[in-house]
Amino acid sequence: MQNSVRPLSIDDLDRAAEVLGEAFADYPWTNWCVAEDSHVERVAALQRIYLEHLALPFGRSYIDDSGNGVIAVLPPDAPEPDEATVEKIVELHGDRFERVLQADEQLSALPALEHAWSLATIGTTPRSQGSGLGSALLKHALAELDRTEQACWLDTSTERNLPLYQRFGFTIVGKTSLPDGPDVWRMHRLQG
Repeated sequence: MQNSVRPLSIDDLDRAAEVLGEAFADYPWTNWCVAEDSHVERVAALQRIYLEHLALPFGRSYIDDSGNGVIAVLPPDAPEPDEATVEKIVELHGDRFERVLQADEQLSALPALEHAWSLATIGTTPRSQGSGLGSALLKHALAELDRTEQACWLDTSTERNLPLYQRFGFTIVGKTSLPDGPDVWRMHRLQG
């Protein structure tokens, strides 16, 4: 099956957030750091904020034509969200926001790839998993980074994702176990 990938537009935000909410409904990271009540809605709202306030204006983001998969990469110099946006992010994490702060501190000890873009998010609807859509999204986004000779890094809290990323040239450079939370692997990919 051919998956056609195109740039994400402002008109795609609601659908993209819905896709990512579904994709991350049972993801170890979001289960650990996003409140349990209205969990999928909170995750979708968080993803929408990141797409709208970071990926669209500063990064590169893509969706497939069927609207079942989304990917976003951010440049190393993406600005921090404004105060009102940060307040909304804190609110959406609910009683688990303190975990985000703890994780940031622990993750900062992992090897960093200077001046590299980050693979901020990638997800497909559950019914699209295994169809090659995730690979098509990765191929498209990484080809754009390669075209401009940009390296990339990511963090993942799902071990089964590692072989997919490795097929696209990412290597594991570190791993940490979050307190009462998931393991997180850091991966780097030099420009292609």
